[in-house]
Amino acid sequence: MTEARAAARMSELQRRVLSAIVMIAAALFAAIVGGFVFAAFWIVAGVAVGVEWAWLAAREPRARRRAARAAGVTLGLAGALAALVTLLPLGPWPIAGVLIVGAALVSILGRPAALVGLSVPYGAAVFLGAIALRRDPEDGLLAIFWLFAVVWATDIAAFFVGRSLRGPKLAPSISPNKTWSGAIGGAIVGTVAGTVVAAAGGESVLLPVAAISFLAAILAEWGDLFESGMKRAFGAKDSSSLIPGHGGLMDRLDGFLVAATFAAAIGVARGGFEAAGQGLLRW
Repeated sequence: MTEARAAARMSELQRRVLSAIVMIAAALFAAIVGGFVFAAFWIVAGVAVGVEWAWLAAREPRARRRAARAAGVTLGLAGALAALVTLLPLGPWPIAGVLIVGAALVSILGRPAALVGLSVPYGAAVFLGAIALRRDPEDGLLAIFWLFAVVWATDIAAFFVGRSLRGPKLAPSISPNKTWSGAIGGAIVGTVAGTVVAAAGGESVLLPVAAISFLAAILAEWGDLFESGMKRAFGAKDSSSLIPGHGGLMDRLDGFLVAATFAAAIGVARGGFEAAGQGLLRW
């Protein structure tokens, strides 16, 4: 029985690694190509995340189907507007309007589920920050590479450091497998990874970048815990079975969407919508 359990764990790890390699390769390809390919990649991901949230939050079957459809349509429309910003003089307000109206509609269609309307802003966070960073013609690609480095390094290091060192649990009532050692190890490795990518991209003032990398790593871990708490509240182990060994896209992008939103907020605040990548990394 012990050997069978060990073999099952190894098989699960192999599926996780293979799925992760495919997802990383696809994300890197979209980032390098940029433009509408990049936007479409993350819009599809955001739609999937929003639909997964709506599906989990709404318990009544008819309400679940209606809320999930409305969330998908809302996020698809908002994503299309975000992708067209570079071609049309839209600004952020039409996108915000679609998201607000859509979230209200999803809340009505998914009632009595109290949290179903959050599927819209949660899904939108997957693509809005990423698109805002990538559209910078100077440092958009570097900003996305930085974001990938921080989030992926944090996630991978937290998993392996936590499994190796174990120790006190981070939040046992929310996610019993997460440890303080994993969280600290993940934050340190994520900080180093983000700083190294920025330095490789030509940034010489690295202390602010290191501080932002550290905060982004912490927020990515918080996003992971938040999603775990929501799944527990919804009574689900995984958001879906879309990705072998990983669950759903909501399970995989929980930390990314928080870190991307944080990074884009800093980038836009310092560099504006046209130079968010420079605003994030150039100090």
